[in-house]
Amino acid sequence: MLPFLAYTTAFLLLPAGTVIVGAFQTQDGGWSIDNIQKLFEEPYRTAFKNSIEVSVVTALVGGALGVAIAYAAIRDGTPRWIRGMLTTFSGVAANFAGIPLAFAFIATLGTIGIVTSFLQNVFGFSLYDWTPPGSDTTFSLFSKTGIEIVYLYFQIPLMILVIAPAIDGLRREWREAASSLGASSWQFWRYVGFPILFPSLLSAMVLLFGNSFAAYATAYGLTAGGIGLVPIVIGFFIGGDVLDDPHLAQALAFGMFVVLGLMMLAYIPLQRVSSRWVR
Repeated sequence: MLPFLAYTTAFLLLPAGTVIVGAFQTQDGGWSIDNIQKLFEEPYRTAFKNSIEVSVVTALVGGALGVAIAYAAIRDGTPRWIRGMLTTFSGVAANFAGIPLAFAFIATLGTIGIVTSFLQNVFGFSLYDWTPPGSDTTFSLFSKTGIEIVYLYFQIPLMILVIAPAIDGLRREWREAASSLGASSWQFWRYVGFPILFPSLLSAMVLLFGNSFAAYATAYGLTAGGIGLVPIVIGFFIGGDVLDDPHLAQALAFGMFVVLGLMMLAYIPLQRVSSRWVR
C-alpha cells in the first residue's frame, strides 16, 4: 500500500490541499473570503452555469447513446467482430481530445468544413442557418452547443467502455426465466434488467459529468476562450497573459470541488437505493 499512498498524497491530497488553502488567501498572503464571494458574481457565475449545463447535457446524451450502442453490439445475435471493432474504436476515441479533436471538428463542421460545404452544395442546406431546439440563435460550432457536440465524441465511447462489462453481466438465463413466466420484454427491463444496470449507469453518468466538467483544451481550441467555462477562466488567471490572480484561480478550482462534491452527495444515496434493488 505504501506506493499507492505515496502516489495519492503527491498527486491528489497535496494539490487539492494547496488549492483549498490558496482559495482563502490574498495576493499578499493574508486570509480572506473575497475570492470565494466573487464566485457568485459575474462572469464567474455564468462560467459555472455554462460548465454545469455542458456537463449535464453531454453526460445524459452521451450516456443514453453509449448504452444503446453498447447493448446493440453486445446482445445475442450480433457478430462478435462488431464488438471487437467497437471496443477498439472506443478505446482510441475516449482518449482523443484536446486541440487535435477541436481542429478535426473545425475541418469537418466549421463554416467551410467538409460536411458543411457538402450540405450546402448538394442539398442547398446551410448548417449555420439551423436553429437548435431550445435556442434563440442559429447553430454555430464555436458556441456552447458546438462544444457539447464535440464533447460527445469522447463521452459516448467512454460510456461504451464503462457500461459494456455491466451489460455482459445480464445473463441470458434471466431473460429466459422471465419469458417462461410470461413477462414481456418491457417487464423484463422494468423489473430485472434496469435495476441491475442502474448502479453502473449511475456511476457512469457521474464519471461522464466529471470528465466533461474538467475538460479544458478541447473547448479552448474550439472557441479560443470565447465561451466562459470554468477551466478556461482558470487558465486565464494562471497563464497571466492578460490577467494574473492565482488565488482567484484556486477559488474557482475550489468551486469545482464543491460542485463535484455535491454530485457525489446526490450519488451516494441513489447508489444505496439501487443496491437494494439488486439484492
